[in-house]
Amino acid sequence: MTDVRIMKPYIAFAEVEDDLRQVFESGVFTRGHNVETFAAEVSAYTGAAYTSLMTSATTALWTCLKLLEIKAGDEVAVADFSWPATANVVEDLGAQPIFIDVNQETFNMCPKDLANKITNKTKAVLFVDALGNPTGLHEIKSICDQYKLPLIEDAACAIGSSENGVKCGSIADLTCFSFHPRKLLCTGEGGAITTNRSDWAEWLRMKLMHGASGTRGVGLDFISYGYNFRMSEIQAVLGRKQLASLDLITDERNKIRESYIVGLESLGFIPQKIGKTATHNIQSMVFRVPNTVNRDKLIFDLKANGIETTLGTYCQSGTSYYQKKYNNKQPISANLEKTTITLPCFEDVPVDYIIEKITHLISV
Repeated sequence: MTDVRIMKPYIAFAEVEDDLRQVFESGVFTRGHNVETFAAEVSAYTGAAYTSLMTSATTALWTCLKLLEIKAGDEVAVADFSWPATANVVEDLGAQPIFIDVNQETFNMCPKDLANKITNKTKAVLFVDALGNPTGLHEIKSICDQYKLPLIEDAACAIGSSENGVKCGSIADLTCFSFHPRKLLCTGEGGAITTNRSDWAEWLRMKLMHGASGTRGVGLDFISYGYNFRMSEIQAVLGRKQLASLDLITDERNKIRESYIVGLESLGFIPQKIGKTATHNIQSMVFRVPNTVNRDKLIFDLKANGIETTLGTYCQSGTSYYQKKYNNKQPISANLEKTTITLPCFEDVPVDYIIEKITHLISV
């Protein structure tokens, strides 16, 4: 067996063919029925009062920082173990990302490190559900409430996850999702912002309409400058179809996780820890490798055997740009970047075959 991909989207063309045909026949490719309905469905699914559909999680995060008026001289506390987009949006606005180290087991923001690094310049906290894991989100929210700081949840990987029985999307003040092809819900590219504040939802509606609000004579009245980070009708069709089966997908991926654990724990592989009150969508199937295993060599060897894998994710503070500028690499995050591996996880993934190959490769 060869060419085992790390992820396959949970959608086929046949499932959306009729809906896509309707979009083409209508001639409405943006701001139509599917976009409006998908936004409402995301709100209903997450429990959030308002949803704004976006072009990506990156533009969603950037827009949230603009909403909060983050500017040069401000600091934003950022979970360090994440794709660099999390810190990049802060850096782009001239503010400073303050990297918060993470828990070695859950890979999520360390509450104690966060509390120690909050200053009078801190204007927001950016929590990351590492690889879809929401464990500790409520604890971070409590710290934010204590310091009267807005909490942005980088839930790029976390659609379908929950903590304390509450879905990601309705816990933080602002939540940003990604619908990239590596995600459980894929619209090609795309994302969303959810919030429970009506004033923020109205600001987002206006800004994503180029700053328009109401009319002026026969045209629109532009009361501010704004953007076009909107999702298309075609993307919304894809999203709607997958959202309807998202909980089933999450359940299936948790079963795949258990199969991996049965086969790999005895070899010394340690799975990402999930809190007792958390539901992890298993966006990525990530293990810490044993101390005796060369992680990079294992990734290359698996590739040579037709199995696609990668590292868990990145220590942002250790990337060349941020290391050179701030020289503040976070130790646990840096260690996780070196010692984690992401394994294939999708419907009908050949778990036994992958475990067999790993067993062989680490024994030779």
